[in-house]
Amino acid sequence: MDSGIEKYNKDQSAEDKKICKSLAKEIDKHLKGAESKIWHSHPVWFWMEPIVGYSKQKAGIRLMFWSGADFDEENLKTGTGKFKDASIFFNSSDEIKKKDLKRWLEKSIEIQWDYKNIVKRKGKLERLH
Repeated sequence: MDSGIEKYNKDQSAEDKKICKSLAKEIDKHLKGAESKIWHSHPVWFWMEPIVGYSKQKAGIRLMFWSGADFDEENLKTGTGKFKDASIFFNSSDEIKKKDLKRWLEKSIEIQWDYKNIVKRKGKLERLH
């Protein structure tokens, strides 16, 4: 695991630390080969583009998928940020359903939008293949 992510996780409260450690472990397990690092002060995993990350917010630990709006997943809420993201909040590590998380991570590799070239395309998003 990236040392910056380890530090981020350690700096959380007891329950949030459990959530973050669990998320990082599962993400690393299912996204073998993905680059992970602290990006804009939060743990993020990249597969060509940023695809998943989490952060501490008032409502809990927010797990966010950059292209999650197209996952067609009931438990991921869209419109929580910019573009085609979708998120879920956790307040207890017991709320993390590993089967769901695995499915979402698989979709995060399959479904990606090209955010890197959005300025060049004047705000138009194109799907990566």
